[in-house]
Amino acid sequence: MPAPRPPGGRRRRAAALTAALACCCVLLTGIGPADAPEAPAPTPTPTPPVSVPRLDWSPCKPGSPWECTTAKVPLDHAAPAGRTLDLAVVRRRAGDPDRRVGTLFVNPGGPGGPGTVQVPQNYDAFPEELRERFDIVSWDPRGIGNSTAVNCFDTPEEAKAWAARPPAGFPVGVRERKAWTDAYADLGRRCERRDPELLRHVSTADTARDLDLLRRSLGDRPLNYLGVSYGTILGATYANLFPGDVRAMVLDSNIAPDAWTGGDTREEPRTTTLLRLGSDRTAAATLDRFLTLCGSAPAARCAFSAGSPEATRAKFDRLMASLREHPVGPWTYARTVADTVNSLYIVDPGWSALAERLQELSRGRAPKPPVYPPPPPVAEPNPYLGDEQAAAVWCADSPNPRDPAAYHGLEEDSARRYGDPGRFWTWAAEPCATWPARAAAGYSGPWNAPTPHPVLVIGTRYDPSTPYTGAQAMARELADARLLTNDGYGHTALFNNGSACVNAYESRYFVDGTLPPPGTVCRPDKTPFS
Repeated sequence: MPAPRPPGGRRRRAAALTAALACCCVLLTGIGPADAPEAPAPTPTPTPPVSVPRLDWSPCKPGSPWECTTAKVPLDHAAPAGRTLDLAVVRRRAGDPDRRVGTLFVNPGGPGGPGTVQVPQNYDAFPEELRERFDIVSWDPRGIGNSTAVNCFDTPEEAKAWAARPPAGFPVGVRERKAWTDAYADLGRRCERRDPELLRHVSTADTARDLDLLRRSLGDRPLNYLGVSYGTILGATYANLFPGDVRAMVLDSNIAPDAWTGGDTREEPRTTTLLRLGSDRTAAATLDRFLTLCGSAPAARCAFSAGSPEATRAKFDRLMASLREHPVGPWTYARTVADTVNSLYIVDPGWSALAERLQELSRGRAPKPPVYPPPPPVAEPNPYLGDEQAAAVWCADSPNPRDPAAYHGLEEDSARRYGDPGRFWTWAAEPCATWPARAAAGYSGPWNAPTPHPVLVIGTRYDPSTPYTGAQAMARELADARLLTNDGYGHTALFNNGSACVNAYESRYFVDGTLPPPGTVCRPDKTPFS
């Protein structure tokens, strides 16, 4: 899941990359075209009927290949005659209409990821077979981006002033810890005053019900769905609320369901969502792999290389110790740790660019500002994405300790075991300590409702956010799932797109139901810095 508060601003940059080829497969019978008859869909509790929204599509911008529309959905699915919310939706039609299979719904992660921006921005990362055979559809979930959004400020100036209050990355020392906790407590109070009703109806289960309305609006009976990072827990929630309506579902870089729900929710949680998941552990392992591969390469290929893995790790540790005492301009120790973890998400060009920034800092020079790609051709490519949007979903859905004073102890414990990344991932959850709302209609399991066809679960070995163990747990907890191992690097196989093997299995599964053989391991097409 994306880091809630990137070090250089309030939003992460999505990365655009490329797609490809084929591997051997095992055919699993039973998946037909996307317009196959709809299976009966048991619902856990009876609810009043909800009108299917009408979608009126038009080009997002003149000449854009993307179409935009707005869907109206009920704030409360149990009270559909009440207040409604707007969902911003985008679509790009299949490149080969004569071979079209159906619609593929995509959630690009978060919580807080605006699908109307991130999916168009990363369209080229999708395997070519999926772009040719499916209409690609995404949306900004309720509370996020261009949809009816959680926004706790009256003006952009107010939002900017608040954003300057929490220290970059995470707090270091008593004074910064107070500044951080005070800022996020103030954010919670602002949000509660502004729209308390909305805060209680932006849960993952609410969004899963929205997704079912969008599926029905487009006339696709069984759902085709690709969810990455936070999108995996959204997909698992849909599969258990509407199990009969799943045709094909890929969950890439998984959040373990028990880590999200906290297990026994009757007790006060003793640790955070991300520490339960193991984000600190997997970030430390991925950082170690980055330093190992960098140190194994010459400086011409990895700018931060000190000539060997051991010397490069020691160089990184010296840099962190130096930045604690002597920041380089705005580059504090905490900002650099946060930038390091965030930059491990996308291998190419992220790892090489990270090595260059670390090398500049080791020379006492502030790195140059990053160059971002041009915005995608959609109507609103830069929606407001304040911290409160991710918090509204995450903190209302997933239990975290409610005492701000608990986080320093959790940080020190994680740092003893996993070093600098443990500090970053511990404090990422602290805004939940003082968040004012819990979901009115959440979903916390069970996770084993039988679906007509197996779910394909993808886990990456060296992922700085969602550990491989999360994919193993997801595959175990779903009623019928097949695990595909990506023995590679970065957060999500989709946006790193470094394995033709993964792309081939994913494409074949969506097109005709082919699953990889049990125990299949794919490897990246090339090793970083090679």
